[in-house]
Amino acid sequence: MAPNARPAGTRTRATGGPTLAVVGATGAVGTVMIDLLSTRRDVYGEIRLVASPRSAGRTLPLRGADVEVAPLTPEVFDGVDIAIFGVPDAVAARWVPVATDRGAVAVDNSGAFRMAPDVPLVVPEVNPERVRRRPRGIVASPSSTTLSMIMVIGALHRRYGLRELVVSSYQAASGVGLEGVDTLYEQMEKVGGDRALGNRAGDLRCAVGEFGPFPAPLAMNVVPWAGEVRDGGWSSEELKIREESRKVLGLRDLRVTATCVRVPVVTAHSLSVHAVFEDRVDQREAQAVLAGSPGVVLCDNPETQEFPTPADVVGTDPAWVGRVRRSLDDPRALDLFLCGDNLRNGAALNTAQIAELVAAELTP
Repeated sequence: MAPNARPAGTRTRATGGPTLAVVGATGAVGTVMIDLLSTRRDVYGEIRLVASPRSAGRTLPLRGADVEVAPLTPEVFDGVDIAIFGVPDAVAARWVPVATDRGAVAVDNSGAFRMAPDVPLVVPEVNPERVRRRPRGIVASPSSTTLSMIMVIGALHRRYGLRELVVSSYQAASGVGLEGVDTLYEQMEKVGGDRALGNRAGDLRCAVGEFGPFPAPLAMNVVPWAGEVRDGGWSSEELKIREESRKVLGLRDLRVTATCVRVPVVTAHSLSVHAVFEDRVDQREAQAVLAGSPGVVLCDNPETQEFPTPADVVGTDPAWVGRVRRSLDDPRALDLFLCGDNLRNGAALNTAQIAELVAAELTP
């Protein structure tokens, strides 16, 4: 342990609030979570940082102190009120029940429990009331692509009544974790400066060599695939958008069609959305609705070339939306473009907000 480090399980501030465990503290989402815990209002007493045994013993800065990372064991959840999980699906499937069996409310960022009928899928700006209905002691957070979209669509649904979504996503390399980011940078180094590349079929494949977690070169390219293969040629990412949108909005029969595309962006997902509503829509009113919605920033002035891009929204909390237009062929439809940081807005922040709702419920 570093000389000034706090052992895992000591208070970072004596607030007297519930005890929190952050599982996956050294991962991509966990790193952002620690930053959020250090900058948002402190509602916790004891905060435990937890990771795999190979990462245990490291110290991480949290609220002005160095905190030692504890190994993931059943005992680490003793006395924990809320456990945040930012880990792969298989790890969450194994350890979330351990946490709940020991009395913690689990807030899970993985896909392990999202579609379980007895686990609420929560976005605090859209359906915060569902946090309290958790028969298994688990609250799930949607996938990053759905989260980048759902606050925007949820606000419009409250005003106009949503009927249908047609979505094209432009997903960042970090959506598949550190391996995706490393692969993109490595490919960029290989192709950078070579102006002969991209002019002949297959030349990029030869230049980059290994594709890493992607089915084709990502540098200087777009790849119309994200996730695993599902029936009918759909990908798991496309079906997530469909099923998670239905569950969060409480629209069991919502028609959703999605095409997921991986693009050479490090962090921040983008989506192009065609949304059809029950009521006629008005462009100016829709823009006003979005501008007044929590967690949403309207950036929409084509005359001055103002609209969201991944490079401009990365590292920020809100969902950014622009290019809001009423469909030329359907007075009940809107077309829009939106962006959100998939690690921050699309993962850690929503999980942190869910945990804060639970903390408020548990605090006398």
